[in-house]
Amino acid sequence: MKPYNKNLKQASRELRNNMTEAEKLLWTRLRGKQILGLQFYRQKPILNFIVDFYCPAANLVIECDGSQHFADEGLEADRVRDQALAELGLRMLRFDNGQVLRETNVVVQIIYDVITQLLESP
Repeated sequence: MKPYNKNLKQASRELRNNMTEAEKLLWTRLRGKQILGLQFYRQKPILNFIVDFYCPAANLVIECDGSQHFADEGLEADRVRDQALAELGLRMLRFDNGQVLRETNVVVQIIYDVITQLLESP
C-alpha cells in the first residue's frame, strides 16, 4: 500500500461525494473492474495528495483536470505532485475535463493501452 496522510481521509470522502461531471463519467467506465479486470479507486489519498483515480496493480494515477490546473500556480502544483508520485513508482495520466466529456471512448482506450503496456513491461 502506498503511504498517505490519514488526515486526508475525510476530505477524500467529501471529494467522492462531490465529483465533477468528468470524474463521474470516467468513473462509470473504470469502476467494477471493467478494464482488464483491474480495481480502481477514486479520490484516493497517496502521500499528502488526493488523486482522482488510482489503479494499484498498474501503479497508475489518472487525473481529470479542470481549468485551475492550467494556470501558472496549478501547473507548478501539478509538477511538484507528479514528481513526488513518480518517486513512488507511479505513472501519471492527465486528461482535461473537456476531453473526458467529449472523447470518453478515446480516453478509456488510452487508459487501456497504457495499462496494457505497463503490465507487459518488466
